Amino acid sequence: MYYDEMQMQLREALFNSQVNTGTPMSDDIQTLRRILRENRVIAVVGLSANWYRPSYFAAKYMLEHGYTIVPVNPAYKEVLGQKCYASLREIPAKVDIVDCFRKTEEIPAIAEDAIAIGARVLWQQLGVKNEDAARKAEAAGLDSVMDRCVKIEHARLFGGLNWAGVNTKVISAKRPRWLPY
Repeated sequence: MYYDEMQMQLREALFNSQVNTGTPMSDDIQTLRRILRENRVIAVVGLSANWYRPSYFAAKYMLEHGYTIVPVNPAYKEVLGQKCYASLREIPAKVDIVDCFRKTEEIPAIAEDAIAIGARVLWQQLGVKNEDAARKAEAAGLDSVMDRCVKIEHARLFGGLNWAGVNTKVISAKRPRWLPY
């Protein structure tokens, strides 16, 4: 009986994506929804001016959905019509989310900059997982998201991605209040 009960709890935890793997990360639906609802200024580190790059596509989507995008890339003066900064520390305005389109090895320095400028979230994009940087950010009071795309998560949680037949793992009988009808 005890084994069956434990197995049931494990299945439920796996289904709800609540298993604690020891990895620091804000990964549950409620936390991701809160992060995207409360934080409207996104500094995109490594944003490319090339329309075919994932960073450009994600930033353009978020810009079109009411977010303020602050490009961070020393190679450009302007991206998506926004002034581009060489580093996070050069940005004169407050930044809520630091979205990292950089290699995993470069994330610790970006995390230090995010902490220094008072950002609220360190977001590591798909394929980027630096647990040490995430722990450091969380120790400083930032939320940390790893290996997730801000555009995909926004579309999954706030957009109509499920209407296209994509399983978003979000089940609700309520119509979303943020979509126009």
